[in-house]
Amino acid sequence: MEKKLYYGGPVLTMKAENDYAEALVTENGRIAYVGSLEKANELCDESTCKVNLQGHTLMPAFIDPHGHISMVAQFAAFADLSECTDFAQILQKLKAYLQEKKTGPEGILMGFGYDHNFLKEQRHPDKTLLDQVSSQIPIYIMHTSSHMGVGNSAMLALAGIDSSTPDPKGARFGRMPGSMEPDGYAEEVEAIGRMLMTAAPRIKLDMQAQIAAAQETYLKNGITTCQDGAAGAGDVKNFAEAAENGSLVIDVVSYPVMGGDTGELLKKYAAYDKTYQNRFKIGGLKIVLDGSPQGKTAWLTQPYEGEGEYRGYPAKTDEEVYGYAKEAIDRGEQLLAHCNGDAASDQFLDAYEKARMDSQNPDKQDLRPVMIHCQTVRDDQLDRMALLGMIPSIFVAHTYYWGDIHLKNLGKERGSRISPARSAFDRGLKVNFHQDPLVVQPKMLHTVWCAVNRITRSEVPIGPQQRVSVYEALEAVTINGAYAYFEEDRKGTLEEGKLADMIILSDNPMTVPSMEIGSIRVLETIKEGVVRWRE
Repeated sequence: MEKKLYYGGPVLTMKAENDYAEALVTENGRIAYVGSLEKANELCDESTCKVNLQGHTLMPAFIDPHGHISMVAQFAAFADLSECTDFAQILQKLKAYLQEKKTGPEGILMGFGYDHNFLKEQRHPDKTLLDQVSSQIPIYIMHTSSHMGVGNSAMLALAGIDSSTPDPKGARFGRMPGSMEPDGYAEEVEAIGRMLMTAAPRIKLDMQAQIAAAQETYLKNGITTCQDGAAGAGDVKNFAEAAENGSLVIDVVSYPVMGGDTGELLKKYAAYDKTYQNRFKIGGLKIVLDGSPQGKTAWLTQPYEGEGEYRGYPAKTDEEVYGYAKEAIDRGEQLLAHCNGDAASDQFLDAYEKARMDSQNPDKQDLRPVMIHCQTVRDDQLDRMALLGMIPSIFVAHTYYWGDIHLKNLGKERGSRISPARSAFDRGLKVNFHQDPLVVQPKMLHTVWCAVNRITRSEVPIGPQQRVSVYEALEAVTINGAYAYFEEDRKGTLEEGKLADMIILSDNPMTVPSMEIGSIRVLETIKEGVVRWRE
């Protein structure tokens, strides 16, 4: 692979705040030199490709520490409902999609991305609405949070959900007023899962083509390492095939969801366990402990505003969570736990502390467990996380996308403290930031903007005391993301010997006004020395 010399703009190494170099040299996919332009030129000859940055900024590529690339791949083929502002637009989108795809009764119509919080009707659609699109073709649309969705009458019949169907544990089906007849609404994993498992055989996609397109979504946002969180066996199979075919151009780290045949899955794909094979590895395991605060299904210790004593609810029992934690620790696997509400955070901390104490694994102290989302995590919980070496992976873009909703649902005191990044950094925790794609697009620079400014959609400051510095926010999407994957020795900073995973930005996020960070453009994304995306 040819040698390249980068010069002519800020080289932001991320080794320390305000640590810059004049030049950087790459060779054979790695960084060969970082330092003065004079010394860099001495290492080069006439065959070296010289890249003049023309004042643009070179820095480490971004690392996605939590997301669902399988969903990004699959759902790109579904009807996009993310811009819908009322039921009429949802109907219009679905009818147009149905006509375009010419779906028949043997197929299925899938949609994704509606958000009841931003619909004129201020509620979820139901089967009577979707039946206006078709009462014969099964239809299922998923909420942008992925924690809830709605099916039409044909979908309910296909899934065998009727008035005699009980609510699953840690989930529920919506009912028509005054009866047990299902209205099409499904809430949380076990209820949604019944819909999706029924739909799956009817969804005909070329997943290898979908995976190729999904990688472009990450690359254009400057991301060269991403996650497939809560992966199913089919997802692991798809990415193992992509790896075998040599079609992965970014690194993908899978975290299979625990339950059922976890052991068999790890055994079958043992070659990928913690070791990249053609850019795919299994990084550990994942559990989901509650829902979403914007959907009022996150499990809280104090009630939601205006909801009486309702605090959301757990997805699993304490005994189940302990069992999963113990199994992961005994296997030597990193464990990720989805915890939006502080009651869910309590449950995970209690279970992990006890499981680690009980485990005989001699390496149990070094597994870097991760609490995913951390939306309402308290200071005392962050203190416990520090003692456990637990990583907070914070969905800080909530401050913008749903900040106004959180202020309404949680009240000013709790709502203002959503995504408490400042508190986490102050405790020395290895904080990272994610977007949970496909919940929102993997726009890392917008996430940095959110963490630094903390402003809602309606331009209301939300918890300014939880703002972090630009450098801290950049750490959270580079070196701290690498740390979460046990890859801090090969990614996350521009240092000699590390992979040449880099991006060129239109402006330097460290020097532009903080309100302009979200407008910075990714000009190039470089994976192991090769330009994989260019504006």
